[in-house]
Amino acid sequence: MSDALTYLLKARPEAMGHYFKFLKEAGGALDPKTRALISVITKVHSQTARGVKQYVKRALADGASANEILDALLMAFPALGLAKIVWAVDVLLEMDLPEFRLESLAAEPSWHSLGPASSFRSGEATRVECDGNAVFVHGAPEEWTVYDSRCPHQRTSIPLTALEGGRLKCPKHGWTFEIESGECVSGGDRPLKRLPSRLESGVLLAQW
Repeated sequence: MSDALTYLLKARPEAMGHYFKFLKEAGGALDPKTRALISVITKVHSQTARGVKQYVKRALADGASANEILDALLMAFPALGLAKIVWAVDVLLEMDLPEFRLESLAAEPSWHSLGPASSFRSGEATRVECDGNAVFVHGAPEEWTVYDSRCPHQRTSIPLTALEGGRLKCPKHGWTFEIESGECVSGGDRPLKRLPSRLESGVLLAQW
């Protein structure tokens, strides 16, 4: 949200509250991914770079792939025109998100080794960096849960030092998550992204 909107929300809370309520309820029948994709298109139409960056990250966090975001922009060509789409791609390139690199666009999800399952202690969480990605692994008896380390708010990679007492707090805007369930308990409304995982010959694997 821009500084101007934040200011207006504080200066005229009743009037602006109706505006934000309208935005929320207008897309109430849409799933979060679709809402985020539409928001990306509206920010491109108005050429608001900050908004594009915000909603591209939100769309990724809500399950959209980079290819889906690019397709949404191209499908909106009749409304946006080529110039705005090129402008939006320049914004994406400036963000330098790994999902939009050419090699990533062509890649299929694959399984990555996180290490021996025995190295993850029950009831504790560990941050693992693997093949250019970082994840949190939470161990439980005979079960492991793997989360993307990036906050679903603005894709900030959360460090292990942010974990305290079973809760993980993003250092950027304070979104706080229960590491056991991944649910957001403070500051936001979306959980950590859980990644598919499996055990193979005693080694924990995760897919991304």
